[in-house]
Amino acid sequence: MRGPRWRWSLARQFLLVQLVGLGVLVAVGGVLAYLNAADTVNDRARNRALAVARTIADTPSVLTDVTGPNPTALLQPFAERVRGDAGVDFVTIMNLDGIRFTHPNPELIGEEFIGNTAAARAGGVVTETYTGSLGPSIRAVVPVFDAGHRVTAMVAVGITVNTISADLAGRLVSLIVAAAAMLLVGGVGSFLISRRLSRQTQGLAPAELSRVFASYEATLHAVREGLVLVDADSRVVLCNDGARDLLGLTESPVGALVSDLGLAAPLAEALAAGEARLDEIHVTDTRVVVLNSATVRSDGVDGNVVTLRDHTDLQLLSGELDTTRGLAESLHAQAHESANRLHTVVSLVEMGRTQEAVEFATAELTLAQQLTDRVVGAVAEPVLAALLLGKAAEASERGVELVFTDDTALDDTRGIEPRALVTILGNLIDNAMDAAIEGLADGRPKVIVTVRVDGTELLLRVADTGRGVPEEARAEVFRRGFSTKPHDGPAGRGLGLALVGQAVRSNRGTIELDRDHGAVFTVRLPISDEASR
Repeated sequence: MRGPRWRWSLARQFLLVQLVGLGVLVAVGGVLAYLNAADTVNDRARNRALAVARTIADTPSVLTDVTGPNPTALLQPFAERVRGDAGVDFVTIMNLDGIRFTHPNPELIGEEFIGNTAAARAGGVVTETYTGSLGPSIRAVVPVFDAGHRVTAMVAVGITVNTISADLAGRLVSLIVAAAAMLLVGGVGSFLISRRLSRQTQGLAPAELSRVFASYEATLHAVREGLVLVDADSRVVLCNDGARDLLGLTESPVGALVSDLGLAAPLAEALAAGEARLDEIHVTDTRVVVLNSATVRSDGVDGNVVTLRDHTDLQLLSGELDTTRGLAESLHAQAHESANRLHTVVSLVEMGRTQEAVEFATAELTLAQQLTDRVVGAVAEPVLAALLLGKAAEASERGVELVFTDDTALDDTRGIEPRALVTILGNLIDNAMDAAIEGLADGRPKVIVTVRVDGTELLLRVADTGRGVPEEARAEVFRRGFSTKPHDGPAGRGLGLALVGQAVRSNRGTIELDRDHGAVFTVRLPISDEASR
């Protein structure tokens, strides 16, 4: 079982490390400052002793007195006066043999000076730390020159180590006070930082934080749904693998602006918007995603949390289901219509008008069979043929003339998924029928469909007799949310053409929008060489 020290929170461990580091830093700084202060005090003492010694040696009366009959009587009072004024511990004037003329202790006058004087006898200067009659001292010995620049005497000035230590002790007190103040300020600062860190980490220990982070990381990477966190500046703070896959991002977008991710404008706007959104459908180049977002305002964090769900397969299945439902409803309507025609035929027979009954029944059967034979003969793919027959029945029920051009022919899907063709043709025909009904003032609305192979491409063309798409709106027609139908609700507006654009891009195709009375959509999908043979 782990000891209590291993359960310390990150904030407490951080405080301990800071205090130890601060203590070591202050200690090292204090030692360096003390050593520097000691060097400074010693240098000052040495320079002061040297300056006083040179001043005395250059005094004219000193040269006169050392050569007089009684040097001590004249020089001792002078030396003591200078010693007191200059703040040094001894001033010794001596002859070339080192015999003292002056000394703070009169009993030592006449005795030999204790120290090195050879350099001074030769006209140089001596500075050293030496233990003499007054104990260890920093001293300077300089020569006294006569008019001919010959050495006639020597002057020694010294400051004892005890005096220097007293001066250093005064500096040491200031140094200790400064170090204590630094420790206090640093300790208080570290404590405040530790408290803030404790609040932000909720008092967890490093191992616990590591486990929590590992759990969150594993969860984010494991879930299939996309999760994106965007801050108040529209920068991506978090994006899991699911979101990158759904948004088609090859690199991590963390730190990038949403506007720089290359997403469709409505999707980028939804990611960056600081408002709640519920079950919005957005179309990317390869996916249909359902977006939900909520704003976050917690502990100083402002942003937008966005979840994304893959709706692609469900949307395609919904489209196929709508097509099947439309076909079923059309068949139901045709069954009802067939019943009416059958009653008519029976009534004609009962009335004895057999020839008219045969002609009426034959004409209706011929028209229906011709349409079926035309579609089935031209389009071999059963799913696509069923779609076209269903749309033909739906068009008939809605009063729209659905025309298949004479060159419509497709023996197989040419390597293209039938589901993609259903998405493209189904939505284009639905859109064309709506446009033809709404845009034609008189006459019967018409939709013209062409499906054929054009070289190495599969050509799908749907034209209508509606008002067409305005020139200024052509660039936006395949964007999710675009619609020229004012009665469409927000939930379903502009999704069909967006799905068409997505299916075309997924199959590396192109789509063009022209105008010939109404709108003309032309889709070209590349087909493989094997499929074209």
